[in-house]
Amino acid sequence: MPNIDLIIEKNLLIVFLLLTSFVFILLIWNIFIQVNLSRFKKRNEELFSGNKVKNIEELLLAQSQNLKTLDRDIQELFNISNQINTLAFRGFHKMGMVRFNPFKDVGGDQSFAIALLDGKNNGLTISSLYTREGTRIYSKSISAGKSEKYPLTEEEKEALEIAIKNIKKEPKG
Repeated sequence: MPNIDLIIEKNLLIVFLLLTSFVFILLIWNIFIQVNLSRFKKRNEELFSGNKVKNIEELLLAQSQNLKTLDRDIQELFNISNQINTLAFRGFHKMGMVRFNPFKDVGGDQSFAIALLDGKNNGLTISSLYTREGTRIYSKSISAGKSEKYPLTEEEKEALEIAIKNIKKEPKG
């Protein structure tokens, strides 16, 4: 032990400078930690501001419940959307109409052919032939854009083509 005491006495200035620098480094480290802790507290206050929760676990559990509720709502909206899509394909929403004169020399265009189709181009055509003696109405089923059972007249084919290509245009203005 006497050797260590002797070395310390001879190098007292160096030991003092080393200990002083060590204390100074610890002081700087302490300031750095305090600044970071202060920043963390500010972030924590921002995170919990407006909430009655006091810890992050409660906040995360509340957010988890909110996400589960939102997920159920999204699933419900998805199911409703699928039902609406299914119904949209069942209803007639494509229409084509052609007015014509079956007798070129007499009367006006009082006869007509109408094609009513759903989203899969299934539906029917309705034709009305107007004459002086009366009006006759005919209907033919349409499957996938074609009549398989009865031949179509030119006017019915034209009405069917108009209905298949029917695109609703937004009004201008």
